[in-house]
Amino acid sequence: MSTDARPSAARSKFQEAKELKEEDKLYRYDGVLYPRLMCPEGHMKALKDFEAREDDVMLVAYPKCGFNWMVGVLRKIIAEAKGVKVDSKMPPLIEFFEPDVMKAMNEAPPPRLLGTHVHLDNMPASFRAKKTKMLVIFRNPKDTAVSFYHFSNNNPVLPSGQSWDAFFSDFMRGDVPWGSYFDHALAWEKRMDDPDVMVVTYEDLKEDLSGGVRQISTFFGFSLTEAQVQQIAEASTFSAMKQSSSNSHGNMGNVFFRKGEVGDWKNHFTPKQSQEMDDAFNKHLAGTRLGAKLNYQVHCK
Repeated sequence: MSTDARPSAARSKFQEAKELKEEDKLYRYDGVLYPRLMCPEGHMKALKDFEAREDDVMLVAYPKCGFNWMVGVLRKIIAEAKGVKVDSKMPPLIEFFEPDVMKAMNEAPPPRLLGTHVHLDNMPASFRAKKTKMLVIFRNPKDTAVSFYHFSNNNPVLPSGQSWDAFFSDFMRGDVPWGSYFDHALAWEKRMDDPDVMVVTYEDLKEDLSGGVRQISTFFGFSLTEAQVQQIAEASTFSAMKQSSSNSHGNMGNVFFRKGEVGDWKNHFTPKQSQEMDDAFNKHLAGTRLGAKLNYQVHCK
């Protein structure tokens, strides 16, 4: 599939979604919910055989933790460091790849920018075998849940029309696309010492984007001048990315880039819901390195 064909294919999926009942938009594969139209069972089965490369640039994120933002940042880093323009028409989620896209990716020159929302345990084994460097981004779970709620209600391929209370209950049970936030977090917690893994947080990047660009570039072995770092950071603020999102995401730009704020959860959570999330965080992540990195006490209290 040519790069020009991919946006029209996405539009076709959106049109197809309008004809599906809300309850049919998701299905379970190995116990986890996925969007039926974007990640059909054939895609998920094919993932096992995906051939990673040592020089791939791999981005991993639970949904709505800053994935699309970091895709834009990584594209700019690669363009500056390698002089190679990375296709900006579609997100590089490997679970979305149809057979012809998979074939094109297998033939693509390095470095390939790839990404996924799938749980660590469901990622192709070749990424670990090839020691592919993986950038993993997490966001505090309260803002993640709020962003996921709005995204789901405004994305045609996902169930819409849910109330915040109903979505919150589903989120806490892990009954949302790509599964439980805490399951994802605990899996990556075990890989924090892996030299091929770099874990960053949405909040830290919001606070010091130029520092994040510098660290990420070094992690992937890209050499940038300080001027290039600053140029990328200035062009990669959330507001700048939102303004250019019509070019990268078409009519869905405002859905993928909604607010980008830290603390928007306060406009949605009831005190009871806030306590429920606090209890879940304390149960699963308190005392862990990832929990400390998320700085939950600052961002979620």
